[in-house]
Amino acid sequence: MSRSYQPDRRHLLLAGAVGAAGMSFPTIAAGQELTPTPECRDEHDATPRQSEGPFFKPKSPLLSDLRQTGLTGETVILTGLVLTRDCRPVANALVDLWHADAKGDYDNRGSRGRGHQFTDAQGRYRFLTILPARYTGRTRHYHVKVQAANGPVLTTQLYFPSEPGNARDPLFRRELLMSVAPGGAERAARFDFVIGRA
Repeated sequence: MSRSYQPDRRHLLLAGAVGAAGMSFPTIAAGQELTPTPECRDEHDATPRQSEGPFFKPKSPLLSDLRQTGLTGETVILTGLVLTRDCRPVANALVDLWHADAKGDYDNRGSRGRGHQFTDAQGRYRFLTILPARYTGRTRHYHVKVQAANGPVLTTQLYFPSEPGNARDPLFRRELLMSVAPGGAERAARFDFVIGRA
C-alpha cells in the first residue's frame, strides 16, 4: 500500500466527519477547519504513547463539557477523530481526558478536570474544557487514554504549540502537538488519534 499523502481521501474523510450536527469541528478564519493532526495517509504511524503520570483516576464521569464540574478558566474546544492506521474512523472508541486546572492543580478527590466520552459513528470526539496551567517541570498539556472496543489502551499526552515551556519539558514530543487556532473568547484545538485496527 502506498504511503504517499492522498488529499482526495483526506478531504473525503473530513467531509464525512464534520457532517453530522453537534460534533462539527470548530472553524477559524474564513470558515476553515483546523489542520488535521496528523494528516491522514495510508498506513500512518500510530500516535506515540506517553506515561499517564501520577494523577490518573479510573471511572471518570461521562462528560463532554468538563466545565460542568466547576472547572474555570479560558475555554478550549478540543475536537478530533480516532482513526485506524489506514485512516478509517473508529466508532464507539473511549476517549478519557484529564488535566490540571487554571492554577496547575489536579483534583484527586473529585472529578474536576476529568471526563470521558465515546466517539460517534464517524470517529469524532469533542470536549469543552479549559486551558490548563503550567506547573513546575511541565508545560501545558492534557492527558488522554483512547481505546477502541476490546482493543489495547493508548495512553498519551497532548501539547500546545508555541509554549515556551515545551523546550524545557523532558516529556514533550512534537508529534503530540495539537493544532490550535489563535486565542479569542474560546480557543479551538484539534488532535486526531491513530490507533491499531479496530
